[in-house]
Amino acid sequence: MRAFARILILCVAFVCAPLATIVAQIKTDGDSVHASKTLFTWRDALLAGGFVGLTVGMFPLDKSTAREFRDSTSQASRLFSSGSKAVQYVADPGSIVIGVGMYGVGRIAHWPTLEDVGLHGTEAIIVGGTTTALLKGLVGRARPHVVGDTIVDSFVFGRGFRRGNAYMSFPSGHATVAFAAAAAVTSETQRVWPHHAWLVAPVMYGGATLVGLSRIYNNAHWASDVALGAAIGTFSGIKVVRYSHGHTDNVVDRWLLGIRPMAAPNGEPAIGWCF
Repeated sequence: MRAFARILILCVAFVCAPLATIVAQIKTDGDSVHASKTLFTWRDALLAGGFVGLTVGMFPLDKSTAREFRDSTSQASRLFSSGSKAVQYVADPGSIVIGVGMYGVGRIAHWPTLEDVGLHGTEAIIVGGTTTALLKGLVGRARPHVVGDTIVDSFVFGRGFRRGNAYMSFPSGHATVAFAAAAAVTSETQRVWPHHAWLVAPVMYGGATLVGLSRIYNNAHWASDVALGAAIGTFSGIKVVRYSHGHTDNVVDRWLLGIRPMAAPNGEPAIGWCF
C-alpha cells in the first residue's frame, strides 16, 4: 500500500505541474497574434518555479522512492513490469516514429493540422532531447542501479561524457521526450480545437507521467531525474509550438511545411517545395 500511495503522489505531482500552466494557457493563448509572438510569459515563470520546486522537493525523497519502487511486491507485479516496458517503447522510439508519421501523412493527405502536430511535436522532442543530453553529460549523475539505490548525490561534472550511459541519469531522457510530445500536442490542440484541450491535456500528460514512473520502476532514474526531464520536455513543447506559430516564416516551417507532392514535367510523381 505504501508503494501504491507513493506512486499516486508522484502521478499527481508530475501531472499537476504542467497542467496548471496549460489550464491558464487554454484561457488566453490564441486570442491574439501578440500571444503567439511572446515567447516567454509570466505563466512560464510560474511553470518553471513549479518544476524547480518539484525537482528540489524530490531530492530528499529519491532514496526512499527508489526503494519503494524496487520493493519485491511492486517488482513482482506483471502489470507494472509489462506496462513499464510498453510505455517506454511508446515514448522512445515511438514518439519520433509517430511524429514523423503524422507529418508524412499530413503532407500526403493535405491535412495541415496533422502535419503541424507531427512536425512541431518532433521538433519539440529534438530540442528537449538535445538539452537533456547535454545536461546528462555535464552533470554526470550515477543511475540508481549503478550505486545500488543508496547514493543519490553521486554527481561529477563531465562524467557522463567520459564514462557513458551509466552516469547520465540526470535528467531523464524518456521523461523529456514524453512530456515534449504531450506539451506540443496539447498546445496544437488548444489552437485548433480549444474546447477539446481539456480532454487531450490530461490524457497526454497522464501518459507522459506513466513513462516517467516506469523509468523509476525499472531502476534507471531517480524521481528528481524525472521531474527535471518533465520540466525540459514541457517547456520544449510549449515553446516550439508558440514560436512556430508566432513566426511562420521560420526556416524549418518554411522548408518542411512547404514540401508538396506534385507532378514532374514528364507526368511522374515528384516532391517539390511551395514557398
